[in-house]
Amino acid sequence: MIGWRAKLGFILPSINTVVEPEMAKMAPSGVSAHFSRARSENDTEEELVRMAEESPKAARELADAEVDIIAFACTGASFLKGPGYDEKIEGIIRKEVGIPALTTSTAVIEALRHKGMKRIVLASPYEDWLNRRESVFFKAHGIEILGMKGLGITDVHIADVAPEQVYKLARGLVRPDIDGIFISCTDFRTAEILEVLESDVGKPVVSSNQATLWAMLKRLNIKTPVTGFGSLLREV
Repeated sequence: MIGWRAKLGFILPSINTVVEPEMAKMAPSGVSAHFSRARSENDTEEELVRMAEESPKAARELADAEVDIIAFACTGASFLKGPGYDEKIEGIIRKEVGIPALTTSTAVIEALRHKGMKRIVLASPYEDWLNRRESVFFKAHGIEILGMKGLGITDVHIADVAPEQVYKLARGLVRPDIDGIFISCTDFRTAEILEVLESDVGKPVVSSNQATLWAMLKRLNIKTPVTGFGSLLREV
């Protein structure tokens, strides 16, 4: 094993159990992942706001580990209040610890633009109200959602959804006039299905965790392609 090239820091919702194992699978050699948590017991608006409010404390804990970059790794909590909310959270973290920061929503927009995905379908575990908020956020960034479906799950059981179910949910939304698929939520298990889904539908597939890792590697100028998790991570 070569020495550490970079240390990535992640602020997770306290209920999240997927980011840690997915980053362990996807991070390239020599890149370590480190985690802190902010309280968020479910995906209600109140709890998602609380996570953002607790992000400075979580960022300070990551700063103690001297990470090189921090991701606020919750999709819903970073688009919740509309365009610019993601940038506000990033600014709070940077001001608190002086470390480069991004949110998952920021990373997703950058990833979709990189892949030329302007017309997409959206698969998520969310309730309808949160999917609609996400649609508004994307529209403000020039991305049109042509179809979306959520599972209506709001708690720790998001992580219990099997990758096979996520595959079926996403594939069931596919239509010929889309540029690709986005699978939302950092607590949704997607790592196992990204490559096969992309191959089966013949269109790019982006997920929250995949996009977050990709954007962090880009910012740190780490150019090692990662295989097995969709085309995005082969294009760092």
